[in-house]
Amino acid sequence: MFEQSISTLAQKLRDKDISSVELTRLFLARIAKFDPQLNSFITVSEKHALEQAAAADVLLQNGKGTSLTGIPVAHKDLFCTEGTLTTCGSKMLHNFIPPYESTVTSRIQQAGAVMLGKTNMDEFAMGSSNENSFYGAVKNPWNLDMVPGGSSGGSAAAVSAGLVVAATGTDTGGSIRQPASFCGITGLKPTYGRVSRFGMIAYASSLDQGGPMAKSAEDCAHLMQAMAGFDEKDSTSAENPADDYLASLNAPLTGLKIGLPKEYFGEGLDSKVADIIMAAVKEFEKLGATVKEISLPNLQLSIPSYYVIAPSEASSNLSRFDGVRFGHRCDDPRDLLDMYMRSRAEGFGAEVQKRIMVGTYALSEGYYDAYYLKAQKIRRLIKQDFVKALEEVDVIMGPVAPTTAFGLGSKTSDPVAMYLEDIYTLSVNLAGIPAMSIPAGFADNMPVGLQIMGNYFAEAKLLNVAHQYQQHTDWHLQTPTMVKGA
Repeated sequence: MFEQSISTLAQKLRDKDISSVELTRLFLARIAKFDPQLNSFITVSEKHALEQAAAADVLLQNGKGTSLTGIPVAHKDLFCTEGTLTTCGSKMLHNFIPPYESTVTSRIQQAGAVMLGKTNMDEFAMGSSNENSFYGAVKNPWNLDMVPGGSSGGSAAAVSAGLVVAATGTDTGGSIRQPASFCGITGLKPTYGRVSRFGMIAYASSLDQGGPMAKSAEDCAHLMQAMAGFDEKDSTSAENPADDYLASLNAPLTGLKIGLPKEYFGEGLDSKVADIIMAAVKEFEKLGATVKEISLPNLQLSIPSYYVIAPSEASSNLSRFDGVRFGHRCDDPRDLLDMYMRSRAEGFGAEVQKRIMVGTYALSEGYYDAYYLKAQKIRRLIKQDFVKALEEVDVIMGPVAPTTAFGLGSKTSDPVAMYLEDIYTLSVNLAGIPAMSIPAGFADNMPVGLQIMGNYFAEAKLLNVAHQYQQHTDWHLQTPTMVKGA
């Protein structure tokens, strides 16, 4: 049952082959069995989930509901969920129970989905390995000695292991796509502004974007049906009407123009990963697509640009966590300044503190023009590269990461090596375009993801391209050995 798609499970629920309560109990049992090894959940909300499942069953009995009604899902633990602990993977918010619901979780709840709990993540979404969580590292279901990717590693691991049907994630510099690649699932980072950020605890406000993570493009489309659309509560929400993401999934790919950026296939890319990506591109050619080489000349500048802009915005966003209104407060402060200093020093982990320091420095008097303003100018050049390339092609394809998942602890002492893992994903966030990762094969028994990038608000096209590939391959149907047959 855990390997079934949303469409299949929705049909079983409508046909009363299984109830939502039964389905929810099945997945809760899987979490109890496998998550002690994976650490993919911070909070499991069993009582709340069973109440939602019972309500979904009533809707289904009355012939109502959507394709998500009764389907078990999980949310990354930075989406505020009213009455349910929301920690952002940080000691700073270890006791924070939001009094309101984020737009994303609210819309998915209104569609009838059942929330099983909140997934583990890098603290405040800062990381590429899910080793920066106050609640401990998440393990990759394909190999428990490997990282699942970050910062949405908990969601990726939970979906990959079949602990939930689908999950939400967020992507600031690749945090949906990279863990999706490392864990062998499908993940979509929508256009900036396509999915509301209201109630999504901010890391870098001009880069953060929520999106779906699931086994297949079709399952992601089901989530996007609920998640996407304008939200008056979010000033950065796009007013463009959301597409019907299921309607065009089966459109043929004849005549599709694919661009391969030469910068994505240079030094640093593992040759086995490169071979798998090119084999996937050949599959698209069989489906009627044409391929041409393109150039994104400012790709190499995406890492220095991102690691000025994102920490600068984080420095501002995280200033609210001071021990006064909510979150961690130090014991017995001597005075107000002592409370500020010790609450933040105790509440934030090392990576978060480092990025706050970098961002504060970049925004300080005398350095703003030299760093932050220069980084924003480079960001404009990166965006122009994509705009120019997408005038020539329909989609851009390449690797998600230079390698497959790396070993736990192997890069924690080398921040530059860790940051280089995001070389192929950061530029997408700087430009604000949509992109996704889909399973494309295995190297050294670990999953490899193909990245598909498109024009602004072209999520439906990306899902169509991904779905057609998945209709002719079975990489997305592979199951980690640890849960196979369980």
